[in-house]
Amino acid sequence: MDDIVTATPFTATVTGSPRIGPRRELKRATEGYWAGRTSRSELETVAAGLRRDTWAQLVAGGLDSVPVNTFSYYDQMLDTAVLLGTLPARVHSVSDDLDRYFAAARGTEDIAPLEMTKWFDTNYHYIVPELGPDTTFSLHPEKVLAELNEALTQGVPARPVIIGPLTFLLLSKAVGGAGAPVERLGELVPQYSDLLTLLADNGAEWVQLDEPVLVTDIYADAAALAEKVYNTLGSVQKRPAIYVATYFGDPGSALPALARTPVEAIGVDLVRGADAAVAQISAVPELAGKTLVAGIVNGRNVWRTDLEAALGRLASLLGSAGSVAVSTSCSTLHVPYSLEPETDLDDALRSWLAFGAEKVHEVATLARALRDGRDAVAEEIEASNAAVTSRRSDPRLYNNQVRARIDSITTSGTERGPAAKRREAQNARLHLPPLPTTTIGSYPQTSAIRKARAAFRSGEIDSSEYERRMKQEIADVIKLQEDLGLDVLVHGEPERNDMVQYFAEQLDGFFATQNGWVQSYGSRCVRPPILYGDVARRHPMTVDWITYAQSLTDKPVKGMLTGPVTILAWSFVRDDQPLADTANQVALAIRDETVDLQSAGIAVIQVDEPALRELLPLRNAAKQAYLDWAVGSFRLATSGVADSTQIHTHLCYSEFGEVIGAIADLDADVTSIEAARSHMEVLDDLNSVGFANSVGPGVYDIHSPRVPSTDEIANSLRAALKAVPAERLWVNPDCGLKTRNPDEVSASLTNLVAATKQVRASA
Repeated sequence: MDDIVTATPFTATVTGSPRIGPRRELKRATEGYWAGRTSRSELETVAAGLRRDTWAQLVAGGLDSVPVNTFSYYDQMLDTAVLLGTLPARVHSVSDDLDRYFAAARGTEDIAPLEMTKWFDTNYHYIVPELGPDTTFSLHPEKVLAELNEALTQGVPARPVIIGPLTFLLLSKAVGGAGAPVERLGELVPQYSDLLTLLADNGAEWVQLDEPVLVTDIYADAAALAEKVYNTLGSVQKRPAIYVATYFGDPGSALPALARTPVEAIGVDLVRGADAAVAQISAVPELAGKTLVAGIVNGRNVWRTDLEAALGRLASLLGSAGSVAVSTSCSTLHVPYSLEPETDLDDALRSWLAFGAEKVHEVATLARALRDGRDAVAEEIEASNAAVTSRRSDPRLYNNQVRARIDSITTSGTERGPAAKRREAQNARLHLPPLPTTTIGSYPQTSAIRKARAAFRSGEIDSSEYERRMKQEIADVIKLQEDLGLDVLVHGEPERNDMVQYFAEQLDGFFATQNGWVQSYGSRCVRPPILYGDVARRHPMTVDWITYAQSLTDKPVKGMLTGPVTILAWSFVRDDQPLADTANQVALAIRDETVDLQSAGIAVIQVDEPALRELLPLRNAAKQAYLDWAVGSFRLATSGVADSTQIHTHLCYSEFGEVIGAIADLDADVTSIEAARSHMEVLDDLNSVGFANSVGPGVYDIHSPRVPSTDEIANSLRAALKAVPAERLWVNPDCGLKTRNPDEVSASLTNLVAATKQVRASA
């Protein structure tokens, strides 16, 4: 062990940092590269500048250990697949390494991309590595070594960050008849051993191996495997000091297992499951010789840290570990860069918040307090205490009328009529053909739409001109769908900047940021609104737009709403009351909207819940309680309409097996669900729980620029018909079409309709 690099102890850090750029610079450069407007060297220049600026800001903010290799052109799991040589054979025909990387992420006309799903219970999507019988591991460390050298050259106290071997394997997918990826652990760990030596040779004092899988129940023997793996890695003759980071929850039995290994530091999330984690830390004597990296500042939400309470908790840990370093609970990838651009915030609300830059300051403040005493940060603690008091007493947080209405409705019941009776009433009203075709909601957000929205925000055009332009977009989308021959139409959502933000801007209790962008996947960014108080609907939010669209056609047009769980999942939600209570408040607002749409003559209403799986707790013991309130809030939102009104819901880009029973319990008349990348696997899950309502498994992967052929879609439909009878099968894409270009959409939907006609004729 004499060859372990001498590591300088650190006291203040973050687990990771965002990479998209404070003004989404990487998004624009990457999309420019995909479109051929930006050269590779220009893209690399933008990327290098973002890395340099990020590291400099973290050092200036007071951190004495800075994570590197957290930059990515698309996704960190995909980067790890490249590092370990596991990209699938189908992309090897792409000669350029960067284009090969993007082909794996997005696909091409000829290459299907890797699957994509949610990163634990966040709204970040990761690329799922594939491991087949012929997959062999091989080390390709060029990226991590280059970024390490880049940081060291700039004088940064750099700590490379790499997805750990357990998390990589347990989140990968077996293909081609291969066994479970975790069975390959014995082949993979030597690659990590070699990587540790390379990092030491290149000047790394510390390395961070991320093992968030240890806070889940994905694999029963994960703690024992962790002890085995990190005993092996800790015994590498020449290596940096190892920091194993767990986050998103309490590591449970994995904490003492890791503490028994030679690793030098262990990170624990003290925000989620904090009480259990703190109690456990004091009961693990092996931590006495290690650094405990205390994730006390919330890396996933935007509320200011209660510094007084955090300092007390940190102080209670000092005798339980060799040393305590202060950190964010997870990467600040999940929060916006800075509060500075948010000029519309009132003083009270601003005082309650902390974005990425502010969280770095909180980490440094707490570390200084541990080192120099409370008096050294007395001014910061006083400001924190004032914010805590202000937030507790603000009248915007409570609406007694909303709370009383929820109690009354839930007491009287939120059940609709029997599904068979509803189907009969809806068939009589809608007169749809077998295998009805539809789309999920949004159509491409063209440059004309974006320019109109920007002009309206800046005051260049007034509300009547903006409305005129949006109505023209709606008319164009309705005509396109009629020309294509779709059966149930949508208005295309040109007036909506985002499926959550649009509603948040019209509901009491929300604040929508100006520049609070966070990465969702690849170049896709979202601006989660801030849900800070009781939620109430001020007025109808969608009725005028939907009824206008319906006036243009004799075919049914869907009313498009976002469900309560998804609005919560894709917002920064208040943390001062149970999520279930907040979900019901949002559900009440959506319920009122469904009733108004029905009164306006709309026969089909879609209430999207793509985030249902996303919020599922990571530990089995907590899952059923979540599913109970999640299903309850959806039923509260959708049970106010008549049996003849058809309720749709939509779910996408998650592994649905664990929540399949809850999907059935939602009792939507039609459920559209992602299935293109996973090749209809979800239908078997649905059948296993006796799902008896209608279903639309996606036959067109909208997250790839590929245009699926008529035969490809027809084959998918025939596969679906083996699991679902024709009278209950709908035909639709995987998700909304907002991110695609109009030519791709038109070509893909032309093939979708043609394939449906072909299958109808032979059914």
